[in-house]
Amino acid sequence: MSINLLFTCAGRRNYLINYFKEAVKNQGKIFAADMSTSAPAMVDADVAIVVPSIYDADYISILKTIVKTHQIDAIISLNDLELPILSKHKEAIETTGTKVIISNEDVIDIAFDKMKTFEFLSKIGLKTPKTFTSLKDAKEAIYDGMLQFPLVVKPRWGSASIGIDFPESEEELDLAFRLQHIKLTKSILNTASKNDLNHAILIQEKMNGHEFGMDIVNDFEGNYIGTFVRKKLNMRSGETDKAISVIDSKFEELGKVISQNLKHVGNLDCDVFVSDDKLYTLELNPRFGGGYPFSHEAGVDTTAMYIEWLKGNTDVAKHNQYVAGKLFSKCDRILEIRSDIKR
Repeated sequence: MSINLLFTCAGRRNYLINYFKEAVKNQGKIFAADMSTSAPAMVDADVAIVVPSIYDADYISILKTIVKTHQIDAIISLNDLELPILSKHKEAIETTGTKVIISNEDVIDIAFDKMKTFEFLSKIGLKTPKTFTSLKDAKEAIYDGMLQFPLVVKPRWGSASIGIDFPESEEELDLAFRLQHIKLTKSILNTASKNDLNHAILIQEKMNGHEFGMDIVNDFEGNYIGTFVRKKLNMRSGETDKAISVIDSKFEELGKVISQNLKHVGNLDCDVFVSDDKLYTLELNPRFGGGYPFSHEAGVDTTAMYIEWLKGNTDVAKHNQYVAGKLFSKCDRILEIRSDIKR
């Protein structure tokens, strides 16, 4: 069975392109779409396609044309900002015969809106940092002793740690909150935040302790498959740079609770802090994240699971050989941009 996959907003996710090329095993092609001709992932894809911005009025119709032209079997988005758009138009895109591997709109909304993430995690009984969208409410919590400096100030609708500040005093908090609003109107997050600009900045409790990343994997029907954990040893530009694989029952239990309540589709990238031996969940990203290579190299091949599910196979146990204690570090490589990638 031949399977052609289209990765949208491919960006720098070369590792995913290559993992899926291995999983397909020459029984299909890997397509990468991006608005930039110089996106690194375009180089490793079998076919590179330049598309307009995700906010372009013709974006969805162009995706549908690509699907029909290249007989695309499935679409996988690699960008937070695109997820709400694809989820909203999932049924329309799938009329072309392709499968959009994405969670439903409610799940995407919970994950994309960090305030709704806080509310969701609190509702299902999980620990999560105290979070506010009002400067007044945050200050009252500080005066009441419920919130202490340093704090985290960041966009409510954000991606890849864009625009995070860590104020250590009330003066710094005031300045950071105002500056975040100014920056937001000038950034790529402006469109995502425009519906509620007055509450588009979060003030959040800053956690102390060790930070972990988790990949919580569900099948395409939202059934739980497994939780794969790494302890973060170093971060760079908002992504995990060095990490070691971990197997621990308390993370497995946390992953199951999130999976069974969220019912997401496919891979869910999560950030978790362990403080005073308690687990605090920070963010939910219903996509492959920058930490996925650490899970993959430690023995779980979620990409191969995706291919099996697309083929209609449900037995994917052989693709989970996860091992604890595997330490990995990312490094850069330089790529020549192909001359055949044109607008």
